[in-house]
Amino acid sequence: FKAPSRDHPALYRDLLRTNRVHWIAEEPPAELVREKMMECHFRFRHQMALVPCVLTLNQDGSVWVTLVKPARAITPGQFAVFYKGDECLGSGKILRIGPSVYTLQQGKNREESPKKEETDKIEPAM
Repeated sequence: FKAPSRDHPALYRDLLRTNRVHWIAEEPPAELVREKMMECHFRFRHQMALVPCVLTLNQDGSVWVTLVKPARAITPGQFAVFYKGDECLGSGKILRIGPSVYTLQQGKNREESPKKEETDKIEPAM
């Protein structure tokens, strides 16, 4: 897929899933085990700014990562690295990515305005 511009919404995503995470200090962090969710930060490219996110722990040790704001060019095969403050918590390989901002916008546009054919089918209330 080639986007029309470097900042096209099709390049941005706010959801991804990793494989089983390799945790450094705790396997997995106690807060994540207890709450099944944990706020932290993540990056998937060396030296990129840290992005606030929420991790959701899956039974198999993988995590869903929900970003506070969409990030550009997340790709399966890259590694998601998680941080709490200055501490590196661990990392997991990105297996799946959620729908792009562009796809989500298209879905919203469809929900808000039914197509003409759809409005023709709506029967008037008797």
